[in-house]
Amino acid sequence: MALRAEFTVEPFVEGRPGQHVQAAVDALHTAGFEVEFGPFGSAISGAESAVVEAVAGMMQAALAAGATRVSLQVEHIAGA
Repeated sequence: MALRAEFTVEPFVEGRPGQHVQAAVDALHTAGFEVEFGPFGSAISGAESAVVEAVAGMMQAALAAGATRVSLQVEHIAGA
């Protein structure tokens, strides 16, 4: 089964992602994901077990780098 995880790392500063955001993205890259980076949220897609593991690492990295909140939505990818 495939999943899509969309997340936002706060505090949010328009046009200037902080080190807490970069830490989240770096953790996902290290886990082998390409991140769809957007102005108000970002996303990854892949196999269920890989996404769940990567999201856990992303949250740990973001919080350790000063994130005050990580919002997350996970959904099944239809037809995958």
